[in-house]
Amino acid sequence: MIYAYPCELTTDEDGGVVVLFPDVPEAITGGKDRTEALTMAEDALATALVGYVHAQWAIPTPSQPGTSQELVAVPAVLAAKLALYSAMREQRISNGELASRLKISESAVQKLIDPERNSPIAQVQKALQVVGRSMMVEVTAV
Repeated sequence: MIYAYPCELTTDEDGGVVVLFPDVPEAITGGKDRTEALTMAEDALATALVGYVHAQWAIPTPSQPGTSQELVAVPAVLAAKLALYSAMREQRISNGELASRLKISESAVQKLIDPERNSPIAQVQKALQVVGRSMMVEVTAV
């Protein structure tokens, strides 16, 4: 899954720009202009999806963007951690089971899967592999 979500930008009565994500309704933000609003949107989206993990909710699948929508991606490490969380959830893999598969301590796994902790991408990628997932990075022009 690609962790880039479509958002809708609308102008409010004060001339600011409001950002809403149809797939992640908890992510609401805005800015004084389009550029600031999109910058804030990245943080709002990441924060909302981290909230999904803490609430133990399924991560929503992004819909296809409409013609008037913008795509906002989450940071690469967070995307990898969301994929790991989703795979563990789907396969009912406990932290202990993942620790056993990776041959590391359960406390190390807790740090690795915590979406608010920075982890080396190589470690998250290895964890993804042991749950049957692979990771691809795509770079596009802005």
